[in-house]
Amino acid sequence: MSTETTENPETTIRFSELNLAPAVLKAVEEVGYESPSPIQAESIPHLLAGRDLLGQAQTGTGKTAAFSLPLLSRLDLSRQSPQILVLTPTRELAIQVAEAMQTYARYMQGFHVLPVYGGQGMDTQLRQLKRGVHVVVGTPGRILDHLRRRTLVLDQLSALVLDEADEMLRMGFIDDVEVILEHTPATRQVALFSATMPDVIRRVAKRHLKNPVEIHIKSKTTTVSTIKQRYWQVSGLHKLDALTRILEVEDFEAILVFVRTKTATVELAEKLEARGYSSAPLNGDMNQSVREKTVERLKSGDLDIVIATDVAARGLDVERISHVINYDIPTDTEAYVHRIGRTGRAGRKGEAILFVSPREQSMLRAIERATHQPITPMQLPTHEDIVDRRITQFKQTITDTLEAEDLTFFEDLINKYQAEHDIGLSEIASALAFLVQKKRPLLMKKKPEPVAAKAFSDRPPRERSERGERGERPERSERRERPDTGPEAGMQRFRIEVGREHNVQPKHIVGAIANEAGIDSANIGHIKLYDSYSTVDLPQDISRDAVRLLKKVWVCGQQLHLSLAEDRSGGAGDVRASKPRAPRKPSTFKPDFKAADSRSKPPRKRS
Repeated sequence: MSTETTENPETTIRFSELNLAPAVLKAVEEVGYESPSPIQAESIPHLLAGRDLLGQAQTGTGKTAAFSLPLLSRLDLSRQSPQILVLTPTRELAIQVAEAMQTYARYMQGFHVLPVYGGQGMDTQLRQLKRGVHVVVGTPGRILDHLRRRTLVLDQLSALVLDEADEMLRMGFIDDVEVILEHTPATRQVALFSATMPDVIRRVAKRHLKNPVEIHIKSKTTTVSTIKQRYWQVSGLHKLDALTRILEVEDFEAILVFVRTKTATVELAEKLEARGYSSAPLNGDMNQSVREKTVERLKSGDLDIVIATDVAARGLDVERISHVINYDIPTDTEAYVHRIGRTGRAGRKGEAILFVSPREQSMLRAIERATHQPITPMQLPTHEDIVDRRITQFKQTITDTLEAEDLTFFEDLINKYQAEHDIGLSEIASALAFLVQKKRPLLMKKKPEPVAAKAFSDRPPRERSERGERGERPERSERRERPDTGPEAGMQRFRIEVGREHNVQPKHIVGAIANEAGIDSANIGHIKLYDSYSTVDLPQDISRDAVRLLKKVWVCGQQLHLSLAEDRSGGAGDVRASKPRAPRKPSTFKPDFKAADSRSKPPRKRS
């Protein structure tokens, strides 16, 4: 195997210099990426040129974008057959890669990607394959199932990606991978990525890759021991509330908050300003003078909180920064290290807090492995913690003022006011305290606690059958249903024809409505899933054009057919409201798939 080996150099190249397709580049810029990671900078030009590639890089270095961006740039959208196949070791990674590719292809009109994995309904996959897809992302076992059924045809395949090949070897999938490789066209391009390169993986590469370029990205990830690292598992809907609670109770001089996009820097800074915090955005769209002024304000103490993107904060050196908060988790481990390196400068202690959703668990673990340091979970401050903190700060303000200021004039004024109105000093002091704290009351109204995700370690393992699929779910009647309180003021309830049996999740519905109708996700209300349909609350002033558009939108292989929800006497939890399921037609596919050699496995028995 002839290879060209490239070590990762330090580079300041930007995505706009990599010759990506305009539609792909537009999506990348909108997401907020400006400079590629080492694996991306090295891989993209070779994959754009059609070269086979053997890449060695750790999890969390940005491999998904490294192969997705160039391969999507070479896609022919006029062909409705699979042109890219990505093999992953787990269903979670398959979903993650498929969602990333959908994001990068958001401006490619008519693009379709399908995640394929065990535990998902075969009927859903068959419908979408029949409709036509450009990219298939899946686990080896389920891909083989489709090949044996003849429901997945790879004759038009132009590129194949093996992601985390060493994990597929460890999980016993490598033989399946080779069978799949042997049933792809000889002209296809192959990109193999692996954190390690055991002999078996090298033999696979030697058999199936043609004159590949070999890229080895060395991890330089180290963190400062003076930085205390914590994470909080938070749902996206509660991030702002979580951030403001943390700001209430943490002792900080200045805070640098990292978000993923340039737009988010402005939006979050405005929301914090509205809540009384001195904050400002810092991103690549700002001219140099404004950026320099923002940094000077941060250094001088006129500004306490800066919301920044990775590129804008690169090289930022401000000793006042005591905390770094990763509001959005970074896309790779190197970015995380650069971020938290903005605190703990010159031997001072620093604090790093990371917001992690349950689906970002793998990146959290990758960061811990790369930095060789544990990141400990933290508890969100409670309502009582915030009240206690405000009272303590108020008392300290009184003490500091008594010690530092000449209050003779105010003492005379209060004495005169007391004599004129015959009111006790405690009553006067209470009124003044109320006025001082009016915008930041000491006695707050208690709000419902934000719901944090369960700790990863507390998640019980799913019961699995011999095939490794999920165990049976409890009957619908056994599940607890929330009482239907109706839509909130200013909202109206709609019905959409996609439900649990289509494997839909609320995030799929939110994403489709937000992307297709241009409705901000914050304005999408309660979503309730039933067997064959769902309901969603949308603003009452939604336009007719948006309603017409949403009728035709597809989610999980189903058209939404948006309509006003009817008033059903059975209530929100009444299963009778569901339309009866149509009888499932028996499959007409015969398992007569013949492997190219004796190593092919016989079809699995299906329950």
